[in-house]
Amino acid sequence: MSAVEAEKKAEEEKKVEEKGGELLFCGATCWDIIGRKKGAQEGNLVSPTRLRPLVGVNIRFVASGSASCHCVALDVEGRCYTWGRNERGQLGHGDSIQRDRPTVVSELSKYKLIKAGAGRSHTVVVTEDGLSLAFGWNKHGQLGSGSARNEIESSPVRCLVSDVKTTACGADFTVWLSSVEGASILSAGLPQYGQLGHGTDNEYNTKDSSVRLAYEAQPRPRAIAALSRETIVKVACGTNHTVAVDSNGYVYTWGFGGYGRLGHREQKDEWVPRRVDVFSKNNVLPPDTVISAGSVNSACTAGGGQLYMWGKLKNTGDDWMYPKPLMDLSGWNLRCMDSGNMHHFVGADNSCISWGHAQNGELGYGPSGQKSSAVPKKVDILEGMHVMGVACGMGHSMVIVDRMNVGDRLDQLDVYDGKASGEGSGETECKNPVKQSAKKGAAKVSDKSRKRKSKDSSESEDEENGDGESDESEDQVNGQTEKKSKRGGKVSGRGQSKGGKKSSSDGKATGRGRGRPPSGNKSTVSSQEKAGKRGRPRKS
Repeated sequence: MSAVEAEKKAEEEKKVEEKGGELLFCGATCWDIIGRKKGAQEGNLVSPTRLRPLVGVNIRFVASGSASCHCVALDVEGRCYTWGRNERGQLGHGDSIQRDRPTVVSELSKYKLIKAGAGRSHTVVVTEDGLSLAFGWNKHGQLGSGSARNEIESSPVRCLVSDVKTTACGADFTVWLSSVEGASILSAGLPQYGQLGHGTDNEYNTKDSSVRLAYEAQPRPRAIAALSRETIVKVACGTNHTVAVDSNGYVYTWGFGGYGRLGHREQKDEWVPRRVDVFSKNNVLPPDTVISAGSVNSACTAGGGQLYMWGKLKNTGDDWMYPKPLMDLSGWNLRCMDSGNMHHFVGADNSCISWGHAQNGELGYGPSGQKSSAVPKKVDILEGMHVMGVACGMGHSMVIVDRMNVGDRLDQLDVYDGKASGEGSGETECKNPVKQSAKKGAAKVSDKSRKRKSKDSSESEDEENGDGESDESEDQVNGQTEKKSKRGGKVSGRGQSKGGKKSSSDGKATGRGRGRPPSGNKSTVSSQEKAGKRGRPRKS
């Protein structure tokens, strides 16, 4: 494809994006439970479903992240809607009340927003005139506001960046692309694993008498010096790694290296951007390339639109240590792609395609379809629709479809009401999903959930109490398990993986629930206590 053709195509895409479309959602709606409790939850939307507050609204951009349990959508007027988990103010409404329904962030109403990114517990948005604002958890300075003094900012604060074009968020860090020459890419937040690209992980020991490692917060966005001579045009962040593409079509990756997710044929962490050698010489990326980063893998489209992937792609089998073409999607014209915890969504031609390991219906195959798929598979209910944008989070997916040429097919899809934020949160919210046909195993689940209820009440208390102090140890525990896993430390036994910590995405667990990203908002205290429950009794 010539450069002129590519530019024309990009302009057409832009027009389509400005037009907006209908947002469809599939996956978990139990925002407070995703990634914390094993087993099937109730309230999963297993088919692409419309959300009542957004029916008929022209959505032009959606965002979530591989570690995110919340969602962001922007409409063509530049309004910002957020919903999902909100324990750290990541929805930007000035409180920490969970929202089941997409809700306009009123404090952003004076801006026209064009881009957004979502981390584990923070959200970053970009305005039409190049400003960036952020809200949510700021313990590591991931909001880029210049200070990490306030651990939680539940209303939008200004990020110290200018002329911003777009943003992407890892679990606890943020990357911005700007049009400032020599500073086309900036980053802030948690420097662990070198994921900020500044050549250090800012590790220090907090105690003289024993080893307790922590990582110095980086609250001021800083240009990545190693890329000062390049113009970075695309960026995507996984839980603890970053993928970027420059204007010459070269690909750079850095951050956590486990499972080969950086594509350098080794599992070493990279503290500065390193060029991926597969995409050079005759195989540089075209201007309209699509890139995405999941919790433990990466992907991009190269010449001829061929999709390449690398990292951990399945729960079993070998990891791909360097980019390899995914032959299942040869010949498809991929327009958009996103990766969640361990699942992927693609908009291509007039189809929507998804695959990966899923537990909450996030692949959208419907009540009679399979839960997971090792190979890319069409979402049948959306066949023939033009997909304009996709976003994947932890246990959920969002798709924007063009309303043109679909007749009344959208009206045949379910509509999910959700609960108003004032109607009491917690367990009850997950009981009544949308009118859904063939709810498999509902009786079984409700029985289990009854048994679980008494446990839950104590666990939720633990989580509330534990959240404050646990976060520091969470990073440390994550850090250590991730480091161990690279040396091949295997963890087995259900008790441990139930605790969720040791089987963080990067510790090889032979127990249940592998392949989670370094645990979401799961507080370490509660997870250790969960593990404790299986073994010795806990002191009251």
